[in-house]
Amino acid sequence: MAVLSASFAACKNDQAPKQATTANTKTATSSDSTDADENETVTAAPAEAPEIVFVNSDSLLNRYQYFKDVKARLEAKGKRMENDLRGKATSFQKEVEQYRQAGAGMTQEQRAATEQRLAQREQQLAAQQQSSGNQLAKDESDEMKKIYEKVEAQLKKISQEKGYKMVLTYTRGNSAILYGDKALDITEDAVRGLNEEYKASKAATKK
Repeated sequence: MAVLSASFAACKNDQAPKQATTANTKTATSSDSTDADENETVTAAPAEAPEIVFVNSDSLLNRYQYFKDVKARLEAKGKRMENDLRGKATSFQKEVEQYRQAGAGMTQEQRAATEQRLAQREQQLAAQQQSSGNQLAKDESDEMKKIYEKVEAQLKKISQEKGYKMVLTYTRGNSAILYGDKALDITEDAVRGLNEEYKASKAATKK
């Protein structure tokens, strides 16, 4: 700004009458020199770390190895429960079909005893299905709580190192953040830190 002002003043002086005094010329020269010296001493201020950053929670979880291992483990457990229940349900349906075929030749007491037994089996299957579903939901809830705590601890660690004041979470289609500058996205740092800690934790467990 000072240099532009000085240049503009110099142009005006060139167009002025030649009666301009030597003193004025020296003053302008001195001013120009001072302005130039001031501009030479100006240095760019170091960029400050942003106070607010964000992570893409979808990308973070999909690339977090611990989350992927937990997901695979729970899916395998759910599959085993489903197969067990399907086997028992198939066996129960066979018993029901056998009763329908043989029921006509049974005595009233035999039919009553068989129906009571089948009803108990049906109740047991329903109770097991409910119990298995509840257990799987509890396991998932417990694991997600652990994952949340690990992610929270990692983001806190990164924030203390980088000087961040707040970390927001972004999920496409379900977030208050409509746009965020890529420079504020610390997902990569978070994923790297989480996976390094998980790898070290697994190595320590094997020893």
